[in-house]
Amino acid sequence: MRIGVPKEIKVFENRVGLVPASVRELVAHGHQVFVEKNAAARIGVTDEDYVKAGATVLPSADEVFASSDLIVKVKEPLAAERAMLRPGQTLFTYLHLAPDPDQAHGLMRSGVAAIAYETVTGARGGLPLLSPMSEVAGRMSIQAGAHCLEMEQGGRGMLLGGSAGVAPANVVVIGGGVSGVNAVRMAIGLEASVTCLDVNLERLYGLDQQFGAGLNTIFSTRQAIEDYVLEADLVIGAVLIPGRSAPKLISTDMVKAMKRGSVIVDIAIDQGGFAETSRPTTHAAPSYVEHGVVHYCVANMPGAVARTSAFALNNATLPFVLALANKGTTEALLDDPHLRAGLNVYDGKITHPAVAESLGEPYFDPLRALGQ
Repeated sequence: MRIGVPKEIKVFENRVGLVPASVRELVAHGHQVFVEKNAAARIGVTDEDYVKAGATVLPSADEVFASSDLIVKVKEPLAAERAMLRPGQTLFTYLHLAPDPDQAHGLMRSGVAAIAYETVTGARGGLPLLSPMSEVAGRMSIQAGAHCLEMEQGGRGMLLGGSAGVAPANVVVIGGGVSGVNAVRMAIGLEASVTCLDVNLERLYGLDQQFGAGLNTIFSTRQAIEDYVLEADLVIGAVLIPGRSAPKLISTDMVKAMKRGSVIVDIAIDQGGFAETSRPTTHAAPSYVEHGVVHYCVANMPGAVARTSAFALNNATLPFVLALANKGTTEALLDDPHLRAGLNVYDGKITHPAVAESLGEPYFDPLRALGQ
């Protein structure tokens, strides 16, 4: 199969769909890989590294898209990239379609098979292609939140761990999944006072066993969220409903009642955000102040640590890329129900129930769409 790796064009997105080690594996299986010039230069990976791995380096994205049957990216295709897609191609990347009808309709018109990393499932549960970046985003959320608490960023001027004789900051993490757990770990490590809310009692029990007295675990209700958010100095939004838009758990009125200079870091912004006042930002201008509260809502947080993120992501995606390349898209999707769960768009149809519901579009069973 012919596999294409274009350079990411989203603002400050320096990750890459395939690193040279992944390319070498694909070439060893008899596939051709086309990589856009300087696709990974910002993370210290040169075109020569790709050539040594067996790839062909092409000078433009146009040529990569035109030469390839399978496009492997990191972030969702922007309008200029969607215009280069064609029927019969397969796109494998993060999509986050639920809050993005323009992208969804563009992919439907293109005729591609669009497989979303974030809805591919694992044999033992979970979302194996989302987990590595959720881990990174969770850890980064505390770094970003600590920075936003500084006075010059609009924050309250607090150090997360406090100081001798001075109380630490109150950190509230809403959601105890992969990103939430990693946010908790980082916040505890910096000696903040940390609370995690979740609706899953079993998960809360696991967190209590893991972190002990260092973490306050609370069952999540509207009342609990309001009580803890209003006392928080830093709130981390780490909620996820696979394929669906994130629930709005923090209202505008709640934000107005928060401490002036407190901070919201919305990891869920890729899926529309968990606060009514959240709107996507970029690494170029990552935060803004609304109702006296600093909001950090970067939609590609792991892009700031692109080298770590790219290699971590490739560790998870490579087996699926190999399956698509070795078997062909249709056979790979039919053989593996977990990969098939990642199919969001096929031949102009929405093939993921949560995405269809969020977009108000008809849902087509992927097996039916694939001709079974």
